[in-house]
Amino acid sequence: MANLQVKNLPESLHERLRRYSRKHHRTISDIALEALEREMARREWHDKLSQRPATDLGETAASLLEQERQQRDRELA
Repeated sequence: MANLQVKNLPESLHERLRRYSRKHHRTISDIALEALEREMARREWHDKLSQRPATDLGETAASLLEQERQQRDRELA
């Protein structure tokens, strides 16, 4: 298994990590690994999504959203 060293970590961030890890009964390493995994998954999802072809809805998303809001308002009135 590889090792990772983080240099120039601001003291304020390190303190926040220490408090968070103590509060959740985990190590800073556990917290960092979880955050790295989550960020990589988010970026991979974004890359995959950005490769999909655009979908022409015939109207702007803002227009469709406004129509839905108006419909909701009529139903609630």
